[in-house]
Amino acid sequence: MTQQSITGAPAEEEFETPSFGEQIATVRADYERTFDVPPEWIVAAPGRVNLIGEHTDYNAGFVFPLAIERYVVIAGGRPKQQGSKLVKVHSTLLNETVDFSLDDLKPEEVTWTSYIRGAFAGCLERGMEPGGLNLAVDSKVPLGGGLSSSAALEVATATMIEAVTGKKLDPVDKARLCQKAEHDYAGVPCGIMDQFSSSLGEAGKLLLIDCRTETAEMVSLDDLNVAVLIINTNVKHELTGGEYAERRSQCEAAAKELGVKALRDITLEKLEAYADKLEPVLFRRARHVVSENERVLKAAEALRAGDWEDVGELMYASHNSLRDDYKVSCPELDVLVNEAHRVGTEGGVIGSRMTGGGFGGCTVTLVAAGKEREIADKICQGYQKETGIEATPFVTKPARGAHIVQG
Repeated sequence: MTQQSITGAPAEEEFETPSFGEQIATVRADYERTFDVPPEWIVAAPGRVNLIGEHTDYNAGFVFPLAIERYVVIAGGRPKQQGSKLVKVHSTLLNETVDFSLDDLKPEEVTWTSYIRGAFAGCLERGMEPGGLNLAVDSKVPLGGGLSSSAALEVATATMIEAVTGKKLDPVDKARLCQKAEHDYAGVPCGIMDQFSSSLGEAGKLLLIDCRTETAEMVSLDDLNVAVLIINTNVKHELTGGEYAERRSQCEAAAKELGVKALRDITLEKLEAYADKLEPVLFRRARHVVSENERVLKAAEALRAGDWEDVGELMYASHNSLRDDYKVSCPELDVLVNEAHRVGTEGGVIGSRMTGGGFGGCTVTLVAAGKEREIADKICQGYQKETGIEATPFVTKPARGAHIVQG
């Protein structure tokens, strides 16, 4: 196992919401510096954090994410050579420029441009012909933290192609296109949640997504007394690399044994009746998914009612299930959740859980507004004492989804 710094930035610099205007100015200047002319188009797409509902999306279940105030921003323009099919992409983070031809798009070794190439391929399949482009990409979405930096890059790329061609995609179809890009070009068999959140997110709203019907109900997070705190463990455990696909295949095997199309289609009571008939590992994987779907719906109902105590209990229960039944947590995530629980409701913590695929990345914690910094300091101090690692906290509100900024 290895531990890898995700952001490399001091916690103090990351805590407050980055200025979107400053990010736009940065990527505009970077484009002009790289390509010698101002950009014609600028687009943005956010990352996401999942409040509750982990590993349920690829089981046709329910998830409850929100887009976060951390964006991938892309500036674009035409190259000087007319009629070119070459796309040149400059990364402000890596300070490198990579190019590829639209006439030769195919999955290759996975790099940071795979997500971009996959989105171009999906748009071309839909008759959207952007032609040659110069692009400059900047991201404030932490890499490898389970906050969907890859989905944000895919959705931002598709949004750029919308701006260039003048052809607007249905937001759900854009999410599907980008999901397929991740499947085909990055080799990750992800569900629809990440791309859906980035494409359809709304300021002040969570998305209660039914992953079977691919529809979303917007649920307001309008209680000014509650804030969303995200804490990055700053570790990512590199295991065998196939844990996500393994969990997915285990769920499919369990559903087949249970005689249902997906684990979404069975209740916890019915599942318990099969406890002796399923292999123990399949039973535990299924129990997480089935119980997590129930928790998502209960959490949405509790949030609408302002029953924060119930929301918090459901978040802790979700983490325990991910740790014990789905086996995708890790010691660092567990420490952050335990430290949040130690601060407790009397200290302003409502609930906490791991978020994302697992094995590292981030926790999401609901806290009392006005106490975000105090709570983050307590949790992170306990975490550093226990692990020797400095965590990176930041706060967010539900953010606007993908949109065209200029052009």
